[in-house]
Amino acid sequence: MASRNQNRPPPRSPSAKKETVDDAPYDKRRRIGTPRVPGQTGNGTRRQPFSSVNSRQDAPATAADANSVEGSESATVEFTKEEVEALLNEKLKASKFDHKKKLEQLADHNKRFKLCIKWFQRVEENSLLEQEKLRSALECSEKKCNDTELEMKNKVEEMNLVISELKKTISVLEEKLAKEESDKLDAINCHKREKEARDTAEKLQASLSAALEKVKQEKLIADQRVSTSEDLYNRAQEYNKSLQQYNSKLQTDLETASESLKRIEMEKLTIVENLSNLRGHSKALQDQLSSIKASQDEVLKQKESLVNELKCLRGELQQVRDDRDRQTSQVQALTAEIEKYKEHNGKSCAELDNLTVKTNALEETCSSQRERIRILELQLAAANEKLKMADLSVSETMSAFEEHKRIVRELQDHLADTELQLVEGEKLRKKLHNTILELKGNIRVFCRVRPLLPDDGAGSENTVVSYPTSTEALGRGIDLLQSGQKYPFTFDKVFSHEATQQDVFVEISQLVQSALDGYKVCIFAYGQTGSGKTYTMMGRPEATEQKGLIPRSLEQIFQTSQSLQAQGWKYKMQASMLEIYNETIRDLLSTNRSSNADIIRTESGVPGKQYTIKHDANGNTHVSDLTIVDVCSIKEVSSLLHQAAQSRSVGKTQMNEQSSRSHFVFTLRISGVNEGTEQQVQGVLNLIDLAGSERLSRSGATGDRLKETQAINKSLACLSDVIFALAKKEDHVPFRNSKLTYLLQPCLGGDSKTLMFVNLSPDPSSVGESLCSLRFAARVNACEIGIPRRQTSMRITDSRLSCG
Repeated sequence: MASRNQNRPPPRSPSAKKETVDDAPYDKRRRIGTPRVPGQTGNGTRRQPFSSVNSRQDAPATAADANSVEGSESATVEFTKEEVEALLNEKLKASKFDHKKKLEQLADHNKRFKLCIKWFQRVEENSLLEQEKLRSALECSEKKCNDTELEMKNKVEEMNLVISELKKTISVLEEKLAKEESDKLDAINCHKREKEARDTAEKLQASLSAALEKVKQEKLIADQRVSTSEDLYNRAQEYNKSLQQYNSKLQTDLETASESLKRIEMEKLTIVENLSNLRGHSKALQDQLSSIKASQDEVLKQKESLVNELKCLRGELQQVRDDRDRQTSQVQALTAEIEKYKEHNGKSCAELDNLTVKTNALEETCSSQRERIRILELQLAAANEKLKMADLSVSETMSAFEEHKRIVRELQDHLADTELQLVEGEKLRKKLHNTILELKGNIRVFCRVRPLLPDDGAGSENTVVSYPTSTEALGRGIDLLQSGQKYPFTFDKVFSHEATQQDVFVEISQLVQSALDGYKVCIFAYGQTGSGKTYTMMGRPEATEQKGLIPRSLEQIFQTSQSLQAQGWKYKMQASMLEIYNETIRDLLSTNRSSNADIIRTESGVPGKQYTIKHDANGNTHVSDLTIVDVCSIKEVSSLLHQAAQSRSVGKTQMNEQSSRSHFVFTLRISGVNEGTEQQVQGVLNLIDLAGSERLSRSGATGDRLKETQAINKSLACLSDVIFALAKKEDHVPFRNSKLTYLLQPCLGGDSKTLMFVNLSPDPSSVGESLCSLRFAARVNACEIGIPRRQTSMRITDSRLSCG
């Protein structure tokens, strides 16, 4: 910003025609000089001095200053060159971290910029009026000359253009006709060559087919030889087996027939000799078989090469055919275009004859009108002299007007830059505020007001909720009106009834990112029944724009984990969901749970699973026997959320048609490993939808609803006791008084990043509950817990980290 403004020349004053431009560079660090003493302006009106607007630069603007500046807008305010330069070069004196003083100085600076811009706009309007007067005078003097001159020039130029275009058209048509005839001859020759190439390809294909048939016959003969050799080999083996059997029989009879030993030995030698002959014959057959197989492989290779050549030839033949068809279509198109050109050429010749006759007549007319043009040129020269005199005054006025526009443009750019700095300062303030809260260890609190429903506030038009508009409390303050008394509250962020689900999620997206970075994160919603807690946390997942914090947080986590794969990170996600109903933990993902019983019992009446809460040394919370599911995509988590929503305990009261009768806790455990840096992180994301507080007189609860309401109010009262004990920094904090507070112990008293949404109903009949909720939220915002700690360690090889 500074480098751009330093290159700008200094702005000129409205009396720029009499003053010289200062060539010194624009220095943003120059202070405001002494304003010019107010005096009488040139038009006789008394100008308001700029010093009344430019006063009190070193102190914040007060209400009296603002009223004086606003009142001066209606008076006549003028600026000199020095005053505009001082306004542009003004430097804010607020300290770096005093945002309130800095914002007030920026607001005062913007008001003075607006006064300067309004003055430039008035000067610009006066310049426009003078310019319009000069234009009207100039138009009256030019009108008669321009009309006659343009009329004659247009007629002459039209005739010349028509003649030249016709000549060009004729020459182009003749060239195209000659070119198309030569193209036609070339196409006919090419067609002949393609026909010869096609005949050659067909002959080659026939010879290839004959060779292929011959190869097939040779293959059949080789197969028959192989089968014959295999039969001989099998017979030799069978004969060998029979000889072995006979030999064993002779050896058995040797003991009983010793007298015929010599004869048997001779026969044995003969048999051995025959056997060796048979083995040699078998070996020869095997060699012949291997040679036949080798020849068969060579034949197959030749066949494959011939098939590939055939495919190539077919492809070339198809390409030749395509080229022939394309050339044929081009020849047909060119023939049709030649016919059109011939027809058009005949029409053009007839039109040329007619135009020649008309040209002769027009030349006679032009000769008679040249004299009139000469007379008009003399008159035009006289008018041009008058026009030059008028141009001199117009150029001076235009130069002053352009200078004024440039100064206004510079002021508008400076104003836009100032507003951008104001927005960036607000973002920096939010970031620093969040950093300070994390360093202090406070629980961050956001407030959200739901829209007013048709059934709310029947017969009453008074609004009980308002939002302060001061700079300090803008977007962070909320006022509640009860019995004519206003109760102001300030939180980290306040969302009005117009805020969308996306607006809310943007504010917590960085907190959700911390879970992937290895922190324990807890976000829970608090408020009375019907204040919009479940809508804030869950929303309507089937509608994209109405998704709550839980679906949006999971989408961000899975998308970010996928993008971090490029940096070597692999993540494993585990999800669990439970509810605390009547001080009893119920697993919402269990497949064999009862719908309304407080404790799961077997058929014999003996209690089944007893869910107990345990905290380890690292501050992690574990619930025994709780169903934990490995998840790898948002689709799997959405299915689990739908299953949990079907299993959650809800009921109808007079305050809500479908009220949540239990505390819902969604937990996502994140384990990440970086293969490059060998770093491991362990993060936890807890998203909690608390049951709504309500008065028995308003809810009309009886029976089971009455027990549920009493259990809900008791657990929320225990939560209040824990918050008050933490706020007072007592030695003993009663976390164990309820299952809810004991489950949230690491989030409220540990090293977790914790955020609470307090939801309000704008219904005037609920102002009492809303006031209690806001007071409780203010207590929560004042609590100090441990500083958030990131859980990291060196990488441990784990083959289960399969979901990146």
